[in-house]
Amino acid sequence: MEKAPAKLELIENYFGDFTPRQLEQFRALEGLYTDWNSKINVISRKDIDQLYSNHVLHSLAIAAAFTFPPGSKIIDIGTGGGFPGIPLAIFFPEVEFLLADSINKKLKVVAGVADEIGLKNVVTRHTRVEDIKDRKFDYVVSRAVAPLGDLWRWSKPLLAKRPSDGEHPASGLICLKGGDLAAEISASGVRPKIMEVFDLFPEENFREKYLLYVHK
Repeated sequence: MEKAPAKLELIENYFGDFTPRQLEQFRALEGLYTDWNSKINVISRKDIDQLYSNHVLHSLAIAAAFTFPPGSKIIDIGTGGGFPGIPLAIFFPEVEFLLADSINKKLKVVAGVADEIGLKNVVTRHTRVEDIKDRKFDYVVSRAVAPLGDLWRWSKPLLAKRPSDGEHPASGLICLKGGDLAAEISASGVRPKIMEVFDLFPEENFREKYLLYVHK
């Protein structure tokens, strides 16, 4: 098997059991996002060179901390260019993902990338999260979209009631955030479980990046 490019090796440093199919999908992301980003800007120009570190691996912090049962349903609210949803959908091929955003041109990129790499477990929806009334999900994921209080307010009506079975978490919101979160958490009225991304992936760019989990 050909040697994976160095940027992809960053992901493999932390996850050693990808299938050849998953590796192929992860490998394809750089070229696809570079191409799409030249047409529709969803990742900052200076950030596109750090795609695997700043976006793919960051998204996979959720997979390092949690495992989701096959057949479960996850919504990524404010998915933007598809993070964390696309990397998580590759990681969990037996989980169903709805990637939602209020900006349709971003979803064009997401759908294009998902189609190119053959992700069958991803659908997109152009909508504000408050307007989703027809579905329930086991988990809500999000990355730096809105304050925790808003995220939890939007998430509660969407969440089914799946209790923890010891291996998988109870239904809830899992979000990636950065910086000093003390005031934001205090204002939210909830007490999330907080994990440091640097503890999962000791890379310098993950200092002061956090994973927050609030269950129903």
